[in-house]
Amino acid sequence: MAHSIVIGAGMVGLATAWHLQEHGVEVTVLDRTGVAAGSSWGNAGWLTPGKAIPLADPSLWTYGPKALLDPDAALHVPFRVDAALWGFLGRFAAHGTHRAWDRTMAALTPIDKLALSAFDELTDGGVDSWTREGPFVIGFTEERHAKGFLGEIAGVVRHGQDAPLERLENPRELAPMLSDAVKVAYRLDKQRFLEPAPFVQALADAVVARGAVLRTDAEVARVDGGVAGSAGSAASVVLASGERLSADSVVVATGAWMPKLARSLGVRVPVQAGRGYSFTVDTDEPATHPVYLPAQRIACTPYQGRFRIAGTMEFRGPDEPLQARRIQAIINQTRTLMQGVDLDNRHDEWVGSRPVTPDGLPIVGATRAPGVYVAGGHGMWGIVLGPVTGKLLAEQIVTGKVHPAIEPFNPLR
Repeated sequence: MAHSIVIGAGMVGLATAWHLQEHGVEVTVLDRTGVAAGSSWGNAGWLTPGKAIPLADPSLWTYGPKALLDPDAALHVPFRVDAALWGFLGRFAAHGTHRAWDRTMAALTPIDKLALSAFDELTDGGVDSWTREGPFVIGFTEERHAKGFLGEIAGVVRHGQDAPLERLENPRELAPMLSDAVKVAYRLDKQRFLEPAPFVQALADAVVARGAVLRTDAEVARVDGGVAGSAGSAASVVLASGERLSADSVVVATGAWMPKLARSLGVRVPVQAGRGYSFTVDTDEPATHPVYLPAQRIACTPYQGRFRIAGTMEFRGPDEPLQARRIQAIINQTRTLMQGVDLDNRHDEWVGSRPVTPDGLPIVGATRAPGVYVAGGHGMWGIVLGPVTGKLLAEQIVTGKVHPAIEPFNPLR
């Protein structure tokens, strides 16, 4: 039986492991910390193909400079001497054009269209968790603030997705936590949400129940490819302890930490940690639907009887500590827009490092090292695109065929 080692126990890595098992491959999953320990745990849990769009757009050129001077802005870049960071930001900003947005959206649309059915495949196949339909309530304080969001949805529809949008006369019927300051609202349908940590844990449990070995104390120091054309030559990983493990294939799915292992494998696409923050709060009335405040870049979701509030794109190192000022920025942006929400009694304050690429495209496929693959770089869309990424990459590993939906994500581009 073929054997694969998957490095990373987040949504992308575990989905890849699950689908490799579907092909009859024996799997070992390695993680240095634990299941969903990276960006999978505390995110908003949105399964929104209609919002899986390029992060860089033309508004970056007006919003970005202002955000650098506003301590409460969703975009935050620390003022420090860091050539790699500023080089990445320069390349990222260069994609903030209409032409680049359309090019990236065209590349994302095929995988966006497959995303939700991939969740059904997991839950129908024994993953004991759920996904739920929206609607998503989208709120603005002024009519003019809706222009950018409406343009994004129009762009998504233009590229072939179905993202029904309808004006709401009384948004508080669906989202009672919105205050009267929210004067304009829409509902976005045909999208879903989940509770990310329980779902990823259920996926891990299913992978283990089907025979995988899951090690959550295994920090990988190096990945080596096999020898092309040499029968019996296996790929391998070397742990920080010095232990070497061999397999027919290795998948690096370590999110924002990918460059540490992938650079020596010929993957030169930069990956920068775009850190997101979240916390959960109690509400006077139960939260039943996700809420999005585009002008503030704040995404909210019902989560285990509370309301999860998430936001911020902070460009720092993936292992830097939580910055309390970013939590406060979300509170400051939210306080006047919500009612019946206990922002002063927060639970589960969290920061997670999302893997962002300059061109807004994931990194999925074979590296230069024989038998070694990578899967990551999804930016803010690792949860929604994780299962379908795992499915299509597993197919490539087993059959050698690259599905058209992941062709634009070539790690060697």
